[in-house]
Amino acid sequence: MAREGFDAVTVDAIAAAGVSKRTFFRYFASKEDVVVQFLADMGTGMRAELAARPAAESPSAALRHAVWNAMAACADGAEHSGRALRVVQLILRTPALRARFLEHQAQWRDDLAEEVAHRLGLDPEADLSPRLAAGAAVAAFDTVLRRWSDSDGAEDPAALTDRAFAFLAPALDTAGPPGTSR
Repeated sequence: MAREGFDAVTVDAIAAAGVSKRTFFRYFASKEDVVVQFLADMGTGMRAELAARPAAESPSAALRHAVWNAMAACADGAEHSGRALRVVQLILRTPALRARFLEHQAQWRDDLAEEVAHRLGLDPEADLSPRLAAGAAVAAFDTVLRRWSDSDGAEDPAALTDRAFAFLAPALDTAGPPGTSR
């Protein structure tokens, strides 16, 4: 797909490669989902990583680890990193793929907000801080991913993630006692 251009590849062309249209649509809602699935699963990984962090850890440290874990999936090993970089660049440079990826990020925010609320003992519907913290973490992920992509993989995702969370930490770590609105 990267060679021909995403828009030039049809579901019929995919089916011609050995997968029937019926089978294709059993697993994917659209051809965008085939490509975006690579990044879409990272949201589940971020939530799981956040849930696994020590309860006493600050929100910024826990979210930084969750985001870094997702970025490591992209940048792990030279061969994998090169393939991942091409897929990320395709997603970020193709409007239909970018739109679908943003839809996934909205779900990530909701999932991370629930986990942040759970960690802090807050109600995500009544308190602003879990949703704001989750939104900041997803924005950091997106910013780091773009910077890594724009640098053709030259910039270190770990260093970029650390810089992003150094900026966000003061805001993320100001969660007050349960029941207070922010």
